[in-house]
Amino acid sequence: VQLQASGGGLVQAGGSLRLSCAASGLTFSDYAMGWFRQTPGKERESVATISWGGRSTYYADPVKGRFTISRDNAKNTVYLQMNNLKPEDTAVYYCATDKLPSNLRIQRGINYWGQGTLVTVSS
Repeated sequence: VQLQASGGGLVQAGGSLRLSCAASGLTFSDYAMGWFRQTPGKERESVATISWGGRSTYYADPVKGRFTISRDNAKNTVYLQMNNLKPEDTAVYYCATDKLPSNLRIQRGINYWGQGTLVTVSS
């Protein structure tokens, strides 16, 4: 299984970015997907998750109303649309996958992670 994250960059506060994570080596529609982030000195936190078919989503409180997770099962890709970005959103963002959305929310036993993509929000 390979997960390739992209789309990070430098943006001013209030701006937007869209992250993408392309998956291969798995039956994509059988897996939930999630986005996570980590800053130096802090634990990695779950940002958003989406179920196999995309009907069920979860967002961490700090990003509710600003971030939207979506997926295109035909393209084996999950997205994270990030609007109204704040300096505190600065982090390395990772995608990951698991059969169970609940495992992603609590980061339990996740075996498949993508490489990180850096998001920097300037004030």
